[in-house]
Amino acid sequence: MADHDQGAVTLYSGTAITDAAKKNHPFSVKVGLAQVLRGGAVVEVSSVNQAKIAESAGACAVLISDPPRSPATAGVQRMPDPALVKEVKRAVSVPVMARARVGHFVEAQILEHLAVDYIDESEIISVADEGNFINKHNFRSPFICGCRDTGEALRRIREGAAMIRIQGDVTRTGNVAETVRNVRRVMGDVRVLNNVDDDEVFAFAKKLSAPYDLVAQTKQMGRVPVVQFASGGITTPADAALMMQLGCDGVFVGCEVFEGTDPFKRVRSIVQAVQHYNDPHVLAEMSSGLESAMESLSVSGDRIQGSV
Repeated sequence: MADHDQGAVTLYSGTAITDAAKKNHPFSVKVGLAQVLRGGAVVEVSSVNQAKIAESAGACAVLISDPPRSPATAGVQRMPDPALVKEVKRAVSVPVMARARVGHFVEAQILEHLAVDYIDESEIISVADEGNFINKHNFRSPFICGCRDTGEALRRIREGAAMIRIQGDVTRTGNVAETVRNVRRVMGDVRVLNNVDDDEVFAFAKKLSAPYDLVAQTKQMGRVPVVQFASGGITTPADAALMMQLGCDGVFVGCEVFEGTDPFKRVRSIVQAVQHYNDPHVLAEMSSGLESAMESLSVSGDRIQGSV
């Protein structure tokens, strides 16, 4: 962690941030707080009971969201009910995350007042500001932001994101193909960047539409400068282990894991798969007996074909 933090301190050397902001909200501290989650599974929950199950199953954190609604009644999706946030915080001891809409800095202010441990500025729920993201340097809480490619990841880091969520499928179907594609895209860009000459970094940064200094730091570190988790369609231990072997630091697990007959077993199996992602013996054991718990998770042939 020390090496990672040392690199992160220089991330915003070219950005106009007030001395007070640097003193009160040091970015290196936020990056360090996100590092604590490395090698874990963050589980999305929509009730106190689900949060307790996730904690007992070994989740490194819980992400609070409103209960899923049918498409006919979905409407605008906002931050979770503050009452639910308070109840979950009282019920569990693991870190608590909550979503704010993109650009909605007031929702972020409310969540910070509620003392959530991490704020997810999420494009998965409705967008509040189509032209601007939250200035995350103005907050004490570490922020998580989503991306689908390396340029987007580095732009979010420039805005103050201390953790990156490489996002795939958001339809809760259990289709992991889009997540795999986006993770491979990010990892592939980093591999290419590691092999380019120093005088080609400017052109590479322009190609990615990303800040030059962060591209240069990515090349120096051999990875995106903050913790990167995978999210979307991860519903089995094999899915989770795949993301880890592709180079992610952890995974987000959707609340669909609670739809089966034994949610504790499903969450526990994914947590164990993240921790032992290179051990086929453990993965085989964790994957056994989960079929009946995943009957509701399927995708049509057309969607599979279109996602590959």
